[in-house]
Amino acid sequence: MSSDNQTPLMRQYFEIKEKHPGMILLFRVGDFYETFDEDAKLVSRELGITLTKRNNGKDQTPLAGFPYHSLDTYLPKLVRRGHRVAICEQTEEPEDAKKAGKKVVNREVTEITTPGVTLSEKLLDYKKNNYLAAVHFSADRAGVAFADISTGEFSLCRVSHAELSSLLESVDPAEILVKKGLKQIPGLSEEHGYNLSRMEEWIFQGDYGYRELTGHFGTHSLKGFGVEDLKEAHVAAGALLHYMRETQKATLSHVRRLALYNRSAYMSLDVSTRRNLELTTPMRDGGSDGTLVSILDRTLTAMGGRLFRKWLMRPLRERESIQARLDAVGWLLEKRSVRDLLREKLAEVGDLERLMSRISVGRTNARDLKQLSFSLCSVPYFREQLNGVKPSLLEQTAGELKELPEVTRKIDNALVDEPPAGLGDGGLIREGYHEELDDLRDAARNGKEYIAGIREQLIRDSGIPSLKIGYNKVFGYYIEVTNTHRDKVPDYFIRKQTLVNSERFITPELKEVEEKVLSAEERSSALEANLFEELRLEVAKYAGEVQDVASAVARLDCLQSFADVAWRCNYVKPVVNEEDKLEIRKGRHPVVERTLPAGEPFIPNDIVLDCSENQILMITGPNMAGKSIILRQTALIVLMAQIGSFVPAEEALIGLVDKIFTRVGASDNLAAGESTFMVEMNEAANILNNATPRSLILLDEIGRGTSTFDGLSIAWSLAEYLHNKADVAARTLFATHYHELNELEKLYPRIRNFNIQVREHQGRIIFMRKLVPGGADHSYGIQVADMAGLPVEVIRRAKEILVHLEKQSLNLSESGEDQPQGNGREGVLERAGRTGAIAGRVVSDVEKQEEIPQMSLFGAEPNPAMEQLCDRIKAVDPDRITPIDALALLSELKKLADDT
Repeated sequence: MSSDNQTPLMRQYFEIKEKHPGMILLFRVGDFYETFDEDAKLVSRELGITLTKRNNGKDQTPLAGFPYHSLDTYLPKLVRRGHRVAICEQTEEPEDAKKAGKKVVNREVTEITTPGVTLSEKLLDYKKNNYLAAVHFSADRAGVAFADISTGEFSLCRVSHAELSSLLESVDPAEILVKKGLKQIPGLSEEHGYNLSRMEEWIFQGDYGYRELTGHFGTHSLKGFGVEDLKEAHVAAGALLHYMRETQKATLSHVRRLALYNRSAYMSLDVSTRRNLELTTPMRDGGSDGTLVSILDRTLTAMGGRLFRKWLMRPLRERESIQARLDAVGWLLEKRSVRDLLREKLAEVGDLERLMSRISVGRTNARDLKQLSFSLCSVPYFREQLNGVKPSLLEQTAGELKELPEVTRKIDNALVDEPPAGLGDGGLIREGYHEELDDLRDAARNGKEYIAGIREQLIRDSGIPSLKIGYNKVFGYYIEVTNTHRDKVPDYFIRKQTLVNSERFITPELKEVEEKVLSAEERSSALEANLFEELRLEVAKYAGEVQDVASAVARLDCLQSFADVAWRCNYVKPVVNEEDKLEIRKGRHPVVERTLPAGEPFIPNDIVLDCSENQILMITGPNMAGKSIILRQTALIVLMAQIGSFVPAEEALIGLVDKIFTRVGASDNLAAGESTFMVEMNEAANILNNATPRSLILLDEIGRGTSTFDGLSIAWSLAEYLHNKADVAARTLFATHYHELNELEKLYPRIRNFNIQVREHQGRIIFMRKLVPGGADHSYGIQVADMAGLPVEVIRRAKEILVHLEKQSLNLSESGEDQPQGNGREGVLERAGRTGAIAGRVVSDVEKQEEIPQMSLFGAEPNPAMEQLCDRIKAVDPDRITPIDALALLSELKKLADDT
């Protein structure tokens, strides 16, 4: 539709909309935010609000809107669904526009809210960072930058394309920026589910990003940040900074540091490992119940909660840093009285990081500043409690807890103790803070009192007891007289308006007082707003210092959380060293032990792994016996030790682990066309291609997604590969139902058989939950099926089939293991094929045993006489048959039997 045929309002709307492509434009019209055209259809569908139409010249344009005061209700819903929203406000009063002869008021976009860029408390999880990431690709590398505008954190790094997915999984960004025209994103696929926002290509070209960064930080280069040579990362970080500035329409003065994210300092946890270990998200359902974070997180501040999640998702690899945390936790564990006092005071501290961010960008109010002041007042108390402590990390923390009395003094001197929430409500600034403001307030107050006096005088002079003095924006102050007393109105009253039941008047004296009062109120309100803005800007200068204090408080909060959990859950301090030994005595699963039914004990277990004698533990046992729990608890204990936490065990010696890999459970990826078995093999391939001798590998039921012989062959070959290939000979827990794999202990010196102990009693099994040396020779699958309630006929038939199948032995130890072992994927497949061939020979041998009667798995050929005999017996009711009938039946059955 031509713009000439549009109304002035709609023409203005489409002009602003064109400048913000890909965004929902919330267009302020009076007391409503309106959306039009395609935006209206989308908003109506997403929010469930009515879709109507608005006249737009010759056509009708779809319209959907909501009241302006409902913005905090509807905006979060749109952003959580992945939409970017531009908020367009009226920037002048309608009266001023009318006086200037304008057809529409001026409007402009004042803020853009996206999934990755927001300061709204309704959109932010107070214990989780909300990261915006940007990615830029070169031929073989990816530059990555990520920031949380709500805290001021800003980091960058450079990784290979293959490492990108794992890095983004650890950061978990709410939104990712890439350039337009990038058709395929290396290392990412659609099923990752990230919100992608595409930016103009010029932003990712040349040295624009480098200039953006040096301009923002006021430096000549990036050498001081240690990132001068990371060109791909400069591009990504510059794009990210550009996007944050454009969406917030602010200077971002609280983003003061650029940090290098050093991936080599942290343990590597791939996507499947994070999922399988249920660190922050359960594999089933939502929320955090049943996760490690739900057990370990006893932080009391928002900053501490966010830092705790970072520590949990980024275990350390450097022994000195781990030991520093463990020593600090040990001191806090011993000093229970100090810990309790710290917890009491930490609970009073507000979110210093996000408070400072809102103050810096101007999205704040007087209550935020008062909360900042109150929170900073706790810092001297923390320093006092940590005075003279020996652990180095606590000593460092105490040194960073700097008091900022000038900040608290400025805020407390300027603001009242309990300021209103809105800046336009007045009454923010304390009496005595500013002389001119006090004079204006006095004039406004006295003017109102004088108006009240005028009313009393008019009532006496006119004899009208119901006379009122009111105010509106059209007439200002006016006198209102009901029709009952209209005949008493004095001559000097000037009529302004006639209503149904009353009339309104003014007097020269009333207008003179009105001018003084309104002038004082307007000037007072404007001056108070200016004074608050001056205070905000003054406090914003301390953003760096406040962020340092917030970082120290967050660290103290995490350390006391570790200590408090250790005390409550009876954890011990692990020994962490550079050796390859992993020894856990009476280890427990930190989540399972806390969620067992009351009175049911958790059975602890021992684990010993090393690279010289006990590299691979082959664990057999039935379903439900606890194999998966032992695997997961081992990984969780290692992870807890390397984040600096005490661990659920009697003793724990942890030889540093560089990576944890898990292949646990069955899942598929149908969206990518991958079956359960393909997902299993992809995860196994990832392990074999990336593990090192310093890694910890957990394998649960490798090969169960395909046929028995295929799966057994793959599992056998994979175990050989992990044992024989020196550069991937990692410490491994290998849980399996393939009892044939127990043969590997005889063939390889570093493979040990273990099983989960069970007891069989009267045809049923009792799970002992105990890991003991030796391999299991039964899976007890039929007994477990019986416990699940399968029909008796199914269970009985399964037992019959099992007896016949077990007569055919499968001895895989005849595989000619003296042959040299191939390496790489080809070696695994070669050994798998050889193992499958052995299984094939066994099957062939079984088929040749024609002289031995074999029972068909699906029943023998039908025998009509036998079926008739069975049917006749089934038809008899022994309780009702007479002796004579019984003799006759016996004779009949004898004849039928002779015929068979």
